[in-house]
Parts: sequence; C-alpha cells; structure tokens
Amino acid sequence: MKVLVIRFSSIGDIVLTTPVVRCLKQQIPGISLHFFTKISFKDGNAQFEESGVQWIINPYDEWYALVRALELKEKDAGITLHLITVGAPDCDPVIRKALALGGDEAIRINTESNDSFFIASQIAEVAKQGAYDLILTGKETIDYNGSSVGGFIAELLELPFISLATKFELNGTTAVINREIDGGEEVDEVELPLVVSCQKGVAEQRIPNMRGIMAARTKPLKVIEPVAVEPLTSILSFELPLAKAGVKLVAADNVAELVRLLHEEAKVI
Repeated sequence: MKVLVIRFSSIGDIVLTTPVVRCLKQQIPGISLHFFTKISFKDGNAQFEESGVQWIINPYDEWYALVRALELKEKDAGITLHLITVGAPDCDPVIRKALALGGDEAIRINTESNDSFFIASQIAEVAKQGAYDLILTGKETIDYNGSSVGGFIAELLELPFISLATKFELNGTTAVINREIDGGEEVDEVELPLVVSCQKGVAEQRIPNMRGIMAARTKPLKVIEPVAVEPLTSILSFELPLAKAGVKLVAADNVAELVRLLHEEAKVI
C-alpha cells in the first residue's frame, strides 16, 4: 500500500497507497513555551514579514495525519509512506523533521502560493503519477485556516473525501472513519483510494528520537518543478486585530463599581 501525507507552510497533509502520501503544509510561524512569533506585515500590509520567524510543521498535519500514517505503517510493513509539500528550499529543514518521525521519502514541489486551489493542483498532479491508495491531510492550517486543500485534491483526483476525521481504521482496502458532525459523530465506511482530512482524536503527537533524526539526513527528498496552474485567489492585504485593553480588577464587595464599568465602559448592560 502507498500513502501520501501533505505538508503545508505552517503544516501538512498525507496520502496512502501501497504507497501512502501525507500532505504537509508549508511551514508556519512557530509558537512554543519559550518562543512567540511577533506577527507583522510589510509592503503596505500585503506581505507577511518573515524575518526572525521560527517555522514549524502545521500541527494538524504533523500530530494527526502524519502520526496516524506512521501507525498504519507500523502495523503493515508493506505500506510506503511519502510526504509532500509545496514550498521553497527554506522548507527543507522542516520536511526533514517530518522524515525523522518515520516517513520513507519526501517530495517538495518547488513553488510558493497561498492559493488553496493552486497548492491542491500541484499535489494532485504528483498523486496521479504516484498511484497512491490513501491521501491524508490535516483538517486545516493554523496560519490561514482555509480547510480546503483536502477537498480540492479529492475533486481533482475524482476520489471520495472524508473531512474532520477523529478516528481512522483500515481493514484491508476498506477504511472505517469516525468524523465530527454538528451535535454528534458519524461513522463512514469507504473503499480505497480516498482522501481524508484529520483532526484531534485520530492520533497523538510524537517527538522524533535521535535515531530518526540521524536517519532523516539520508532519506530521499525529491524536488519537483510545478505544473502550470492559474491561482483562483490572491491576498490583497492583512490586518492585525485591535490591541486588547488592560484588565480592570474590581473588589468582590464593590458591586456598584462593577455595574458602572459594565454599563459605561464595556456597554454590555
């Protein structure tokens, strides 16, 4: 079986066949306990300021789509796991981190875009040639929150698409998928090949070990030039949210002051 996982600039996706492909989103601005990316823009707020930014794999791609693909591979040694992303050479270190978790091979399509259709078209072209059985992706990226690449890929490949998966089991060529719906949960049974977008519940986060990090240095990372596709959207400008006002503390016994603040300043009563 071949699986493909897709990776995006904040994070990525996955595809499975006997090869499996996982799509990874291009790296995104990183946030950790010790590091917070300061968001700013340039060129009249039309471009994200990348200087000084620490990039990470999109969590939905890494923690859920990629790790679930790895779990499938651990149960079935016949599964081949490929990782794919659309991005520039500066994405390579982040792709290597994904390979350190356990992917067999990575593919980078050598172009950049924020248009979901353009990105999906590039990945779909590679997936057609790779004859993947399963394509896994995160439900969305945490930078642009588009949540549309997986659906585009499925449409372009004329494959079934299951979104918001919280559980994924594979029995031969049949996938049983639990997905979140309004007010409950739905269980679907689908034959391979198909495309699935994953979210919390599908798997748990893993950390690469030293053996995996060392092995990732020599794993194949293929660079492919993009196909000609016209983007459907473009970003005109970005805007930061309004700065939050300071917090005012009111003594527990000063009800009159609390009412005044809610009425005159917060204007909620």
